[in-house]
Amino acid sequence: MKRFKIDDVAKETGLTKRTIRYYEEIGLIKPPERSEKGTRLYTEEDIEQLKKVIAAREVLGFSLQELHHFLTLKETIESHRLEYRNAVNQEEKKQELQNIASSLRKQIDMLEQKMKKMLELKDELEQLEQRIQTILQEVERRG
Repeated sequence: MKRFKIDDVAKETGLTKRTIRYYEEIGLIKPPERSEKGTRLYTEEDIEQLKKVIAAREVLGFSLQELHHFLTLKETIESHRLEYRNAVNQEEKKQELQNIASSLRKQIDMLEQKMKKMLELKDELEQLEQRIQTILQEVERRG
């Protein structure tokens, strides 16, 4: 499996080395393996995880705390999926499906809250824009 140094990961993701180390420190990404000399060695999977963090931060507008919660829920879902696959009886399978559904609902609720805030901000800006347009029309009529 190919390993990448932090410089390569920074170039690939557009993040600074400091940001990558910080994301590791606060648990947004798992600590990478290290060489005998202590150099961080990242995998393709680590790079993909960083790209997901970037997308959630930029596209969804999540704070770092929200990101951590969102990604923890995602890990929980993956854990329950594995448990579901390994379940031997229908009751265990049912319980794992309920756990997955519950975690998915929490993620959906987070997204809905974020979207609601974004729509409120958009509405506020559109109202301001409309007031400005009205004032501009008034100024042009007088002018």
